[in-house]
Amino acid sequence: MTVYTTAGTTISVSASTPATFDSSGYGALSYTAVGEVSDLGEFGREYNEVTFNPIGTRATRKYKGSFNEGTMTLQVGLDTDDAGQDLLYTASGSDSDYSFKVTAQNGDVYYFQAKVMGFKRSFGGVDQIASATINLSITTSSAGVGVVIVEA
Repeated sequence: MTVYTTAGTTISVSASTPATFDSSGYGALSYTAVGEVSDLGEFGREYNEVTFNPIGTRATRKYKGSFNEGTMTLQVGLDTDDAGQDLLYTASGSDSDYSFKVTAQNGDVYYFQAKVMGFKRSFGGVDQIASATINLSITTSSAGVGVVIVEA
């Protein structure tokens, strides 16, 4: 196994829902690349901790409870001519899930559905690039499928 940098990683979006929540279903969709991405942030399933304290042992027992696929915060250089950014802006006004495809430098692909929860523009100082912060809330299918990983 070899580590690699984030350089070359891409994210694309589709307004379509896959027929099946697996690599075949997601792979059949058409995606629009999101341009000028400077930071993809992080994502991944996280479980809530459930504890139980029986009085006989005084020990805390720990269990996994419900899970959340997490959120992803994209940082982009604002480009109002970029079709991918335009689609994300449109998605921010919708209650629908959108499909996403992240392709890592090493060829691994991550597919998921998410709601675009925010699209904030930022106009800083004279030495800054106009940018946007886009918040994705990753959802789970009714069968419990979240992020689908296809290793290269």
